[in-house]
Amino acid sequence: MGEVLPGEVRQIGYVVTDLDDAIAGWLKMGVGPWFVIRGLSQRVTYRDTPCEVTLSLALSNSGDLQVELIQQLDETPSIFTEFLAGAAAGGFHQLAYWADDFDAAMVKLAEAGWLQVWSGGEGEGVRFAYFEPPTGAAIVEVMELTDASAGMAEYVRAQAAAWDGRDPVRELGG
Repeated sequence: MGEVLPGEVRQIGYVVTDLDDAIAGWLKMGVGPWFVIRGLSQRVTYRDTPCEVTLSLALSNSGDLQVELIQQLDETPSIFTEFLAGAAAGGFHQLAYWADDFDAAMVKLAEAGWLQVWSGGEGEGVRFAYFEPPTGAAIVEVMELTDASAGMAEYVRAQAAAWDGRDPVRELGG
């Protein structure tokens, strides 16, 4: 069987119960600055059921690896509430890959028999899908690499590479 996933791991994701506490912990490890979006509403599909969740997210980089922190702000059943049911304190949740050809990546994962459990972004700019992998993480995310998402990833990486410790949390619009 050939490569199922597009390229290399580009991001690790953590589900957290308190975004600001999680950011503070990562800052103590020298990872920053953090780019934060609060109160982001997402229309998604969770295990074949459409729903809407409200999230706060934070992004930073450690070298070329992006770190994402995700806090769900409501009680809507989701891939995140499901994870927290088994790990109430939160923790490592997902490995993410970025796909230049999102449609081809979806075909490969379907052919490999991976179960898609979360998806969104249709018509909103950047599509994403989460799968239950055979090993390695609770979830594997595949995100569409567009000019906008690639530009944001490069911006966060460059800011982390040049970070001098000042302005550790930078709020972005939701």
